[in-house]
Amino acid sequence: MDFLTFKTFISTEILIIFYYLGAIFLPFITWILLKWAIKRYKLINTSYENIKESLWKTLSKKQQLKFLSFFIILFIFMEIFWRMLFEFLIAYMQIRDALLQI
Repeated sequence: MDFLTFKTFISTEILIIFYYLGAIFLPFITWILLKWAIKRYKLINTSYENIKESLWKTLSKKQQLKFLSFFIILFIFMEIFWRMLFEFLIAYMQIRDALLQI
């Protein structure tokens, strides 16, 4: 009953499980939803195909590599932010538990 009335918080073990689930599955789910939106909506599909063709034709190999590197770095920052978010939540839980024991 304490859990349902928010007198007891979710434990840090559950937060760690959600962190790993999100860190592993969130990029794949995002990719799948993006592919679905491209197939489902003609406007998005047309825009995507036009931009993809014109962008890759105008960029040199070095620029293409920089472009891909940018998105890889962006992905790494996203994963670091996800980690920091859960570290903050776990620290909050630990601080709260420490204050309740006083």
